Amino acid sequence: MTWWTTWTISKRVANFLKMEKPNRFLQLLGLVRRANQLVTGEGFVLKAIRSQSISVVILASDAGPSSMKKLSDKATFYHVDLITAFTREQLSQATGMNRSAYGVKDPGFARKLIELVNTKGE
Repeated sequence: MTWWTTWTISKRVANFLKMEKPNRFLQLLGLVRRANQLVTGEGFVLKAIRSQSISVVILASDAGPSSMKKLSDKATFYHVDLITAFTREQLSQATGMNRSAYGVKDPGFARKLIELVNTKGE
């Protein structure tokens, strides 16, 4: 192998390792949906926040400003964690649903998702 090929391969491996945590987050989000522990849609997520039946809110980073404000204010008031690290396209691809707001019911899943987001850069 030439030095160029080795450098290209090592750069691809480095890029793969950088993307490992976000991919794990999105894969786990898909698992949460298949486990029927996901509330989707802005109205349903707001209702779930008010009834305190969800542990974390996942909001697309490219959601509309009014939706972003409404959900973030409600999540802050009811002390529900909020994750805005992913775009609507990434979240939709992970869950198979074209939504910008998701709520996770199960506290175990929520804890792991928060952990994956907090350690994303490491």
